[in-house]
Amino acid sequence: MKSIYDLNMNDLNEYLLENNFKSFHSKQIFKWLYEKRISSFDQMSDISKTMIEKFKEDFTIEDLKIVDKQVSKDGTEKYLFALSDGSLIETVLMIFDYGYSACVTSQVGCNMGCKFCASGLLKKQRDLTSGEIVLQVLMIQKRLDEINERLGNIVVMGTGEPFDNYDNVMKALSIINDPYGLAIGARHISISTCGLVPGINRFALEQVQYNLAISLHAPNDELRNQLMPINNAYPLDELFKALKNYASSNNRRLTFEYLLIQDLNDQEIHAKQIKELLKDLNAYINLIPYNKVSELDYESSNEENSLRFYDLLKKNGVAVTLRQKKGDDIDAACGQLRANKLK
Repeated sequence: MKSIYDLNMNDLNEYLLENNFKSFHSKQIFKWLYEKRISSFDQMSDISKTMIEKFKEDFTIEDLKIVDKQVSKDGTEKYLFALSDGSLIETVLMIFDYGYSACVTSQVGCNMGCKFCASGLLKKQRDLTSGEIVLQVLMIQKRLDEINERLGNIVVMGTGEPFDNYDNVMKALSIINDPYGLAIGARHISISTCGLVPGINRFALEQVQYNLAISLHAPNDELRNQLMPINNAYPLDELFKALKNYASSNNRRLTFEYLLIQDLNDQEIHAKQIKELLKDLNAYINLIPYNKVSELDYESSNEENSLRFYDLLKKNGVAVTLRQKKGDDIDAACGQLRANKLK
């Protein structure tokens, strides 16, 4: 049976009309689901019993099941959720100076095969539905309800490649962004891709205000081929052609995510190559200390290397931030908690 959380506002309007109900009820129903965050259709006190019974026949309204939860000393919370078919996914709640942010998953497993990533240890089993993506955000918001706080930012940067599950991700974000849904502003929503060029080209046509982030992690084809197999299909020249097309048609600033891996991509030559790649773009690069994965040999750049690399980029005129390390004392790397649980 389909989840009620799979329906965006347009879907709900169509469903109501097809079943001889008035479409104006869709805003009421969204308010119950996403503002009052009910757990049962019976709680919708201003909806007719006939409509409620129809919903019960056609939809589920179940939360995700929490299988495991880890809390870091820095406040980061990592959740392992079970889906209705028993599949396991991860969602992370992070605290920054600017508020609370959730990192959500888009697929069960991942086929992109990035060599440094725990997500790639377990191959893709299936795409998440739009409702399963929405429910991750809803579960995090319900957690924040306990302390009277509000989730302010969403990054689709967990397990999976969002543009490999394009339709479901975009539908989920339409619900998360909807003023009658979770009402998170488009400029507070980011989609991260490892460089799936057809998805970037499709996204350029959407004309939405979501942020686009690119997992770069290497500034030349030789190293990027070694770390990220996607680069063999869409090398840097092709990737940056698509990004420049997106930037020119959307007038949006790009974000590049760059994991700092000790002695591999954190040298002076790499800083110079980044400068050349980004010189014609309205973009900044977010340096992220690598979270160690026990099954892999990569190590995070030490503090000295990280600060030196940051300074090199800054002196070369590159807009750059160095993110504080989050959740280093828990299974923080994408896919690590799930992989450990399945082992």
